[in-house]
Amino acid sequence: MDYDRLITEGLTTPFEGWDFGVFQGRFTAREDALPWDYRRLVTERLSGVDSLLDLGTGGGELLSSLAPLPARTAATEGFAPNVPIARRRLTPLGIAVAEVGDDDLLPFPDHSFDLITSRHESYDPAEIRRVLAPGGVFLTQQVGGRDLAEVNQALGAPPHAYLDWDLAAAAAQLADAGFEVTWRAEAHVPAEFHDVGALVLFLRITPWQVPDFTVERYAERLRAVHEDIRPGRPLAASCHRFALVARVRA
Repeated sequence: MDYDRLITEGLTTPFEGWDFGVFQGRFTAREDALPWDYRRLVTERLSGVDSLLDLGTGGGELLSSLAPLPARTAATEGFAPNVPIARRRLTPLGIAVAEVGDDDLLPFPDHSFDLITSRHESYDPAEIRRVLAPGGVFLTQQVGGRDLAEVNQALGAPPHAYLDWDLAAAAAQLADAGFEVTWRAEAHVPAEFHDVGALVLFLRITPWQVPDFTVERYAERLRAVHEDIRPGRPLAASCHRFALVARVRA
């Protein structure tokens, strides 16, 4: 496919919620190669809890797939276009979805939940502690500050503003907020972009990767990426992920 057609496709392909099926065969991120399974980490902790809060639920895809859920389950979402999608999926399950802002303040009373989960969502450790019940558990998988750094390098874009965000930093923040980190892990796994249209679509839906990205601003670098990608020679990168489990310190 020629460059202009790929660029147009990347700019116009519909994308809803947080379903990466649209990238089938064009962008791969080997999260299955992580040495932990986020779904299993969550499900292992669902039994015996009466309440659950899922931060940054996206379109509710993962949360809805974990049913049966605690009787009192709620979710938040900070990306406005995802909120109605999540509500359509989760409201019939009795799950309220609250829209939250960049300040990470949570619209719930103190000590509301036994378990709080966060997959790739920002959070305020003090707010997490406030909303957790005594002895409650916080479980998160985060995108680290070196995530897909090769994309930024290929485009000549600055590195992430949150370059220092890693497992050590997150664990230290939680400890300072009164948590005991009971489990932790960190890894880098391979990712590949197989055409420049997939790269443009990815950058369109993840504005934090290259905050000033526009096709016009990065036209020269995008064309160079397009010329460099060949069958069997994708743009190779690595996903930076870390995860931890923390309990409110007694």
